[in-house]
Amino acid sequence: MGWLCILFLLFTTCQFNSTCSSSSNSSSSLSSGHLCHPHDSSALLQFKNSFFIDTSSERELYNGTTLYSNSTITWEKGKDCCAWSGVTCEKMTGHVIGLNLHFGGLQGNIHSNSSLFSLDHLKRLDLSENDFRGSPISSKFGGFVSMTHLDLSYSKFSGPIPSEISHLSSLVSLYLLQYSFSTVRLDTLNFNRIVQNLTNLRELVLTQVDMSSVVPDSLKNLSSSLKTLKLSRCNLQGKFLESIFHRPNLRLLDLSSNYNLTGYFPKSNWSSPLEMLDLSHTRISVDWHHLTRNFKSLRDLYLRNCSFVGLNLAFLGNLTHIMRLDLSYNSFGGQIPWSFFLNLKRLVELDLVHNNFVGQFPEVVSNSTSISSLYDFSKQQLVGPIPRHLTELNLYGNQLNGTIPSWLGSLPSLEMLNLGSNQFSGNIIEFQSRSLKFLFLRDNKLDGLIPRSIFELENLWYLDLQSNNLSGTVEFEKFSKLQSLRALNLSFNHLSLSFNHLSNNTWPLLKLLDLSSCNISEFPYFLRSSQNLVRLHLSHNRIQADIPKWLLDLGKDSLKFLDLSHNSLIGTVGQLRWKNLVYLDLRNNSLQGELPIPPPSTFFFFISNNQLTREMPPTICSLSRLQILDLSNNKLSGKIHQCLGNFSQSLSVLDLRKNKFHGVIPGTFSKGNVLRNLNLNGNKLEGSLPRTLLTCRELEVLDLGNNKIQDTFPDWLESLPKLQVLILRSNKFYGEIGIPETKFPFQKLRIIDLSNNQFSGLLPTKYFERLTAMINLQEHGLKFMGEGYYQDTVVVTIKGIEFEMEKILMLFTTIDFSNNTFRGEISSVISKLKSLKGLNFSHNELTGIIPPSFGEMSNLEWLDLSSNKLVGDIPEQLANLTSLSKFNVSKNQLMGPIPHGKQFDTFENDSYSGGNTGLCGLPLSKTCSAHQSPPSSFQQEDDLEHGNGFDWKVVLMGYASGVVIGISVGYLVLSNGTPDWLVKVVGRKQSWRVAAIHDVQVVGDPTPVAITWQIVVGAIGIFSLLNYITTIAQKRCEVCGGSGLVLTKDDYVKCPGCGGFLPWQSWKRFFSG
Repeated sequence: MGWLCILFLLFTTCQFNSTCSSSSNSSSSLSSGHLCHPHDSSALLQFKNSFFIDTSSERELYNGTTLYSNSTITWEKGKDCCAWSGVTCEKMTGHVIGLNLHFGGLQGNIHSNSSLFSLDHLKRLDLSENDFRGSPISSKFGGFVSMTHLDLSYSKFSGPIPSEISHLSSLVSLYLLQYSFSTVRLDTLNFNRIVQNLTNLRELVLTQVDMSSVVPDSLKNLSSSLKTLKLSRCNLQGKFLESIFHRPNLRLLDLSSNYNLTGYFPKSNWSSPLEMLDLSHTRISVDWHHLTRNFKSLRDLYLRNCSFVGLNLAFLGNLTHIMRLDLSYNSFGGQIPWSFFLNLKRLVELDLVHNNFVGQFPEVVSNSTSISSLYDFSKQQLVGPIPRHLTELNLYGNQLNGTIPSWLGSLPSLEMLNLGSNQFSGNIIEFQSRSLKFLFLRDNKLDGLIPRSIFELENLWYLDLQSNNLSGTVEFEKFSKLQSLRALNLSFNHLSLSFNHLSNNTWPLLKLLDLSSCNISEFPYFLRSSQNLVRLHLSHNRIQADIPKWLLDLGKDSLKFLDLSHNSLIGTVGQLRWKNLVYLDLRNNSLQGELPIPPPSTFFFFISNNQLTREMPPTICSLSRLQILDLSNNKLSGKIHQCLGNFSQSLSVLDLRKNKFHGVIPGTFSKGNVLRNLNLNGNKLEGSLPRTLLTCRELEVLDLGNNKIQDTFPDWLESLPKLQVLILRSNKFYGEIGIPETKFPFQKLRIIDLSNNQFSGLLPTKYFERLTAMINLQEHGLKFMGEGYYQDTVVVTIKGIEFEMEKILMLFTTIDFSNNTFRGEISSVISKLKSLKGLNFSHNELTGIIPPSFGEMSNLEWLDLSSNKLVGDIPEQLANLTSLSKFNVSKNQLMGPIPHGKQFDTFENDSYSGGNTGLCGLPLSKTCSAHQSPPSSFQQEDDLEHGNGFDWKVVLMGYASGVVIGISVGYLVLSNGTPDWLVKVVGRKQSWRVAAIHDVQVVGDPTPVAITWQIVVGAIGIFSLLNYITTIAQKRCEVCGGSGLVLTKDDYVKCPGCGGFLPWQSWKRFFSG
């Protein structure tokens, strides 16, 4: 009888898990003479048979044990269900009161008529970690009136949490954790019902349930008996109630990752019984002083990426019981306050990831009693004892330097050490303790050999030494003792790996192996037995061989990531048989034959820079999950399958450049697609652009260069809101570029290349003045376009050289309209494009002058206006462009002195040669005359005003033309008498200047005036003076810029500002206008 009492106590007190349940099952069934109630047995079998049972799944727990999804494997008809795995029975009646199918491999839908809901006596139900395929949470769950524990976590439910859950008045524990992609939601009304009716609730876990409509004020009605409240990632918004911190029994509070949740700690003195608090990724103001004073019972404190006020980490307060402390992602700077952390005597886990801490580790010193302490040499003080109780230390992503201290290798309980992404140098220390499971030292400056003690860490799970300066030859057999190894990363060091002497060595638990850039010349044959491998990276090595057949069979069910890029692989690729492959990278090899098609599970497929031929197999249309497809730089031919426009709604990058595809661009781009980069450069595509490109609202890069596309300018693309790069170069585009149809056309455009086409007409000034991204480009630092696995690439002409940008800087801006037949003037409106790095208008038919306002484009690095019909001088304002490193105005009709000073002193003859016979000054051999001395960039910028106030070139021009006109008029006067029209015109325009002519007139005297040589000379002088004044006025005219002509919608007309006396461009246009 006493034994039965013990069993009864065990049953009523044990936690709900499969181990306890199983022991209770067998014991209760053995101690009771009753079998499982037949109704319940039948209901359980019906429930099991309504699902597909996946018995192959397994999950490794942190303690090293493996959990298998075979909990229903013992369920057989005719056997006592009380002995079945996961089933607990009431000993007297045989009714099922507990059902634990956690990680049971159930796949299918739970319907409202499921036999599960006929188990009326259920008290505990755990259906967590199954796959119910988006089934709604049935209201029938509210019918279990005796239910005390309900767990529906991570089982892919969807929809609202039914109000009937609030009927479970006996409920003590409710777990409804969801995956991040879950659509399970809870509104304010049902939440209020739950917290008001479930008065016995002690554990409420709603992690990742959408509670965005729940007002935080609703939390005030929570049960006073509540001990655990987890509302992480619930989209809670607004001000969190301070009173929650005063709950008398609350021990665990998790509000993390509610990014818009605000609030404060209570200001008054108070004491909280909380033992675990997580406010990570919220906007709740954390007052460190109040926290450390009032949370006396805290053991676990997680404050990742929080809003701190009054921070003083050196203040310990009452945090004497703290065991786990996470202050990561908070931008703390300065030196780590070791004296604070080392005096937390119970601290076992410390996480300071991604802060800005600097400095070095403290070093060991011993006193006269041989007790070792740590000494901070930078502060010249003892900081505390060696933390021998520490199990986890995570300092990843700071700016710590110096060497790794040896005392870290002697900590007896240390299980995880993460010092990655710092600036540590020197050798890796020897590790004396064998407790280490996780060792991360990647992205530092460590050198030397891998220490021998690492090969002795038999409990090691993860070893990551990537991206250091480690050297030496490593015999891979040295890792043979590490049979617990799950992940090994030795990539991107200076190591040479050897696989000699490996006979039957296996690593049965190995799931990740990264040996990139390890000087490998062969495929590691030992991998053939690694059937659980998930990730394999062998890129950037010297493997010159066919892909072996055994590799294609490796991990057929488990392999998800395979990277063999940047080797010298040859031959053809056989059939790819991996069922769950997500990432396949075969870039930069010498593979031949037909394009291999990965399985439909693939998200990322890279096979660029190989020698693949033939047409694209139609089976590529089966890749419905594909996000990135890169087939560039091969010899693939045929037409592009129409399915590529819509075969995957998640496709972000389609890169087919530099192949031999012909035909037309697919017109099947569907609405709602997320295509960000479409690169078809360097093929043989023809026809016109499909208008369905307008459905690509996420498009940032459109590169169609170097094809045979024949169409007019696609101005309809101007409405794409995110387009940044437009490359149409070297096609057969033709016609004029009109005016924009939208207010903000191409609002994000930074790179446009229309070169080597047949565009004509005037330059599209209206577009230039609205390219907002080029007018005021926000600084992005050294950020590049692209995404995690793919960097955007574009070929542009920079400073006269065709250049492939393997990464596109966000601040890079350029316009290339070269090699077309654009005509007309270059508008000064272009000078508004302050962010422009390069401008190329070469090889067109442009006329007029170079706008002096170009001198305001301070970011300009190259300017090519060569091979046009530009006239006038080179504006000396261009000498102010201190970033200008390439300048070409050759083969024009420019004249005058070449500016000198600053960048202009670096340009060679070829910047000006060919045509431009009127140019003079260095670097040309032709010197300028005295009145043509080259203007310096240090002189006054107004090119019309000199020391004496006259521009003698203009004076001579005005005087010379005045003499010609004056002689002609004098001849007319001598022959016909004084012409009335001359007197009237001159008098109307400048009456004060023609007083002499009025003096000649005798009003009312019909007697003819005697014509003498004085009158002729006077007329010549007057016309010379008037011509000079008019020329000066035109030269200074801001309307036409001195050309005498202005551009209207249809043609050039004489400038209304100055009258257009001397047309610097064309007398024909002058008279026709």
